[in-house]
Amino acid sequence: MNSTLGKTTLGVLAAGALAFSLAACSTPAAEEPAESSSSASPESTEAPDPTAVIDELGGVDTQVTLDQGFLDAITSLGLTPGVVGTATLTDGVLAFPITGGNVEYWDPDLGYRPYVQGSIEHDGSGISLSAGGTTVELTDFRIDPGTSELFGTVTANGEEVGQDILIFSLNGRTLNPLQEGPNGEAILQGTEVYVSEDAAALLNDTFGTDAVVGGRDGLLVGVAQITAVPAE
Repeated sequence: MNSTLGKTTLGVLAAGALAFSLAACSTPAAEEPAESSSSASPESTEAPDPTAVIDELGGVDTQVTLDQGFLDAITSLGLTPGVVGTATLTDGVLAFPITGGNVEYWDPDLGYRPYVQGSIEHDGSGISLSAGGTTVELTDFRIDPGTSELFGTVTANGEEVGQDILIFSLNGRTLNPLQEGPNGEAILQGTEVYVSEDAAALLNDTFGTDAVVGGRDGLLVGVAQITAVPAE
């Protein structure tokens, strides 16, 4: 990786370690990585200078490879998954284009926490779940790498339920080492993804079930991969 791209994408990749989530999971001891915990505080009241700052992200996308157990589970519930806007679903892989955001990254050895802060945005795309004449859409995802949480807009049959709702959380302990794409893209793969307890309650209420389990003790839905470049 060339030095310019390596420096500017460092924060993106660290953010990717915390990055995307999509439903409940059954992994053992699925605790949030200590380095991504929002409860960890810097030792001093003033933040040290960040190691890397990316003022504007330029893409490319966040992908989630869906687990067969998740697909079997939503089928058993009579739910039909779909995509919204610029999202795609191809051969069991969901993809959401990165449309903007920013990242600040601190060397973890400095002791400053959370050592990745910022926002990773996916405007104009999302997923849908439909059953019995009801369709719920989850769109305009915004990842907060400092808290390992993903927020978004929720609508039901075209009526907005709310914006900036906590939808997904993640587990970065399964993250693989950084890779570089053929065109210098920064690639980080392996984060398991889960539905939040709030989102699970909303889906259960909307579809009249209690089968959607929130948090990190439920059904593994997929594994995330972030491919990112800074804006030119």
